[in-house]
Amino acid sequence: MAFALTPGERNERATLPELMAKGAVPRAGRGRPRLRPRTVVGDRGYTGGPTRDFLRRRGIAAVIPQFRTEKRPRLVDWDLYRERNVVERLVGRLKEYRRIATRYDKLAASYLAFVQLAAIKLWL
Repeated sequence: MAFALTPGERNERATLPELMAKGAVPRAGRGRPRLRPRTVVGDRGYTGGPTRDFLRRRGIAAVIPQFRTEKRPRLVDWDLYRERNVVERLVGRLKEYRRIATRYDKLAASYLAFVQLAAIKLWL
């Protein structure tokens, strides 16, 4: 699992390449990732051409619902999309830690470190 922090006014769509690179585990002697997801599930915040193009170039299917205002209809696997609640539940569990929910830390590095520690604690 990988985490990336963004400024409050920046959407998470801009961090998709960074998150995909963090999740990649290089093979011995090669720069390509050993594990690549077959599908990326995201909420409507990830919809849009650049995100879909980024995933398509890498051969990754996108399960992202479209905005109601989009003209091109796209099919969405709603059964697979419902699996996204696992991540939403993790975020909810992380926010049980007051330090994460209120962001008392002044430095992004210390905040991210505590998020990672809390995730490890939940995982164990």
